[in-house]
Amino acid sequence: MEKKSAKTIVLKFGTSVLTQGSSKLNRPHMLNIVRQCAQLQQEGFRVVIVTSGAMAAGRHYLQHPQLPPTIASKQLLAAVGQSQLIQTWEQLFDIYDIYIGQMLLTRADVEDRERFLNARDTLNALLDNNIIPIINENDAVATAEIKVGDNDNLSALAAILANADQLYLLTDQQGLFDSDPRANPNAKLIPCVDKITDHIRAIAGGSVSGLGTGGMSTKITAADIATRSGIETIIAPGSQANVIVDLAHGEAIGTKFNALLSPLQSRKQWLFAAPSVGVLVIDAGAQSAVLTQQRSLLPAGIVRIEGRFSRGEVVKIRTLQGKDIAIGVACYNSDALALIKGKKSTEIAATIGYEYGAVAIHRDDMVVLS
Repeated sequence: MEKKSAKTIVLKFGTSVLTQGSSKLNRPHMLNIVRQCAQLQQEGFRVVIVTSGAMAAGRHYLQHPQLPPTIASKQLLAAVGQSQLIQTWEQLFDIYDIYIGQMLLTRADVEDRERFLNARDTLNALLDNNIIPIINENDAVATAEIKVGDNDNLSALAAILANADQLYLLTDQQGLFDSDPRANPNAKLIPCVDKITDHIRAIAGGSVSGLGTGGMSTKITAADIATRSGIETIIAPGSQANVIVDLAHGEAIGTKFNALLSPLQSRKQWLFAAPSVGVLVIDAGAQSAVLTQQRSLLPAGIVRIEGRFSRGEVVKIRTLQGKDIAIGVACYNSDALALIKGKKSTEIAATIGYEYGAVAIHRDDMVVLS
């Protein structure tokens, strides 16, 4: 899908930003956020919001009840708080005569291609009609198997759905530092990251506030997903005055992660949303073919199959040293691959009685991770 002429920006707000470190939603600060969004919309930007804060809103609304530490208790708070959260956004945007549309998502809503496209169409229909989408994970019903897990990664998936130009991860931190600023007073802010390496991942710390589920490490993961999809990502302080408008106008704030020069095709972007259900362990020759020669994965290079999966499901490609180097769509199910692993492509039909082509994973259905 082609880019829209108007610039699309996804804004992700952590719980600590929306509560300003308190135990409830901070309406004055949220109104300031809304004012900036209204200004950007007036200037022609397309704005998407990914919001945390449902559990905090629910806990405050119920006057901080003593609940057992169970998943059901968390889902109770999310169920109560989600309506409070969306009502707050609705009331504040109404001041500026702006409509909002709520989208509650789980990984199950984007794990297969058709539902991914349906979610994308809904999101873009809202934007085309000047309605600001407010997205959150459907925590009231999500289980561990279908959760995205945190709103940082949800925002990256939302940015892919919206075909966004930029993703702003607005948090209680100034950005990414070269060491933990809580432990090292001489830590320096990293203004720009061209490529997310193992070193960048290693220096990403945990959550500062303890209020949310996403620390700096989840933001790095989200930035990795977004930048691989051609979406510039910025981690910036959500409490800084006018930060959203300033970022949209090109001011250097926080840490910017440059988008890769060759963004993933839409089909490959979907792979980031789909959960991997198995592993193909490959030999050194196949590793070279995938990483260096940019070729498809052939059955001959597969050493071991882990997990059970169907044809068309997403699997990881792993080296003998245990490093995941790619994800991709399997051309054969796990039973078939277990029979044809290590064999030449010309032997596929004779081995299993049929064939869906010469490769185990086609290059066009593969995303290299390193």
